[in-house]
Amino acid sequence: MKRHGLQIGIERIDNDFFLSLKVSGKLTHEDYQKITPLLDNALEGLEDPELVAYVDIRELEGWELRAAWDDFILGAKHRKAFKRVAIVGDQRWADVAGKVGSWFIAGEMEDFDDPAKALAWLSQDRD
Repeated sequence: MKRHGLQIGIERIDNDFFLSLKVSGKLTHEDYQKITPLLDNALEGLEDPELVAYVDIRELEGWELRAAWDDFILGAKHRKAFKRVAIVGDQRWADVAGKVGSWFIAGEMEDFDDPAKALAWLSQDRD
């Protein structure tokens, strides 16, 4: 049995959202079929939502081609909603995810090897 997928947490504070994602294994199209409606529903009806996202990719093994496309579509759809994204994990995957993500995420994106530093960066300038 090979474990893979996305674990998602969404916390709402007024009009701001703290999104946490933990990625494991090799992501599939089916993984995105599950997560996309969750994010869409959380943001539905909000005017100019602001997301800060903590993405843990320490267990990421890669993406299927269709899943990579799903990731692009999801990011493009919610492009303006992302204020700040912290990626925690293996430097090689964090660099790739950060570069690709910066193409379709309007906000700031940083990669970290220390989860505490990532969370501190996400909480800067939050009122």
